[in-house]
Amino acid sequence: MEIVIVGAGPIGCYAGYLLAQSGHTVSIYDKKKEIGLPIQCTGILTSDFDKFSISLDSCLVNTIRRIETFSPDNIKIGIQQKDYIVCRKKFDTLIADTAARAGAKIFLNHSFIRKDGNSLVIVNHKNNNAEKKVHGDIIIAADGPLSPVGKAYGLFHSSRKYYYGIQAIVEGEFDKSVTKTYFGKNTCPGFFAWVVPESSTKARVGLYTTQNPKQHFDTFMSKNGFKAQEIQAGTIPIFNLHQRLKKDNCYVVGDASGYVKATTGGGIVPGMKQVQILVDCINNNKIFEKEILPLRKRMKLHLQISNIMKNFSDKDWNRLFCYVSQPKVKKVFEKYSRDNPIPLVINSLLKEPRLLYFVKYLF
Repeated sequence: MEIVIVGAGPIGCYAGYLLAQSGHTVSIYDKKKEIGLPIQCTGILTSDFDKFSISLDSCLVNTIRRIETFSPDNIKIGIQQKDYIVCRKKFDTLIADTAARAGAKIFLNHSFIRKDGNSLVIVNHKNNNAEKKVHGDIIIAADGPLSPVGKAYGLFHSSRKYYYGIQAIVEGEFDKSVTKTYFGKNTCPGFFAWVVPESSTKARVGLYTTQNPKQHFDTFMSKNGFKAQEIQAGTIPIFNLHQRLKKDNCYVVGDASGYVKATTGGGIVPGMKQVQILVDCINNNKIFEKEILPLRKRMKLHLQISNIMKNFSDKDWNRLFCYVSQPKVKKVFEKYSRDNPIPLVINSLLKEPRLLYFVKYLF
């Protein structure tokens, strides 16, 4: 089949790789001049990324062994967990090169303009903005949180909401094996702030929130004595239960579909898993909306947890930290990846039923 993908980020290129590897003719279009730029992501991958069997050697910056979290009253919890810190430009290039080697053709500096019948109108910025029509048996929209292709196909839900984030590269003294996260109304309402080390002397510092991100970011930077060397900003969609994933011959994936963990803002692992399911459905004539249900349940639980946390007072955060700091609960958090919250939540509740106290914020 002829497959047209709009968006040459890691999700679009991973789809291109799997589909080209399966024998399809794949074309990937992206408006950017260069893969991976501008950088709009912290670049953290959980150890669940190992399941994709892609070597990170060319883009790995650091490996985290421990996460330390801090409550508003400075209650600290240390969780042993492995994460990978990657250079996003090199990571995106890695996935794009993998797709190209499998036979996918990547066209940069090409913007989707509009839908014209069964064709997409693409502008080639390298050729005096000349328009051309491209046709695919299947169209895959992997074109980011605002997804022009998704909108053109009527696959962009009007109630979609977003996190807005800011991150800076800073210098200082850091334990390169430890990521630190900070919670509380004054720090970052509804989300958290982070310090992610690239090395013992450099870190990525940032936060996401739905309101006043710059104000909270500036306060956090000042409080910790950080000075920004480089600032990055990004928009992250919040998972929407009403978001459709397919209409006619078009599918939306990754940020375009909102398949991002509402608890952490991470979208690479769930997006790549989503793509694996989609490619299996295309190759074996399965129903995508049915096969995606197990992953959708994970994303829904992330959303429910996020909806609980956004209503927390600082007193609630401190209470939560007291419960989770118990060794029996910490062991659960160390056993299960945050990419699959279902066993994490179930087993945490079994170990500490008082966690049910927070369910009231769902209603």
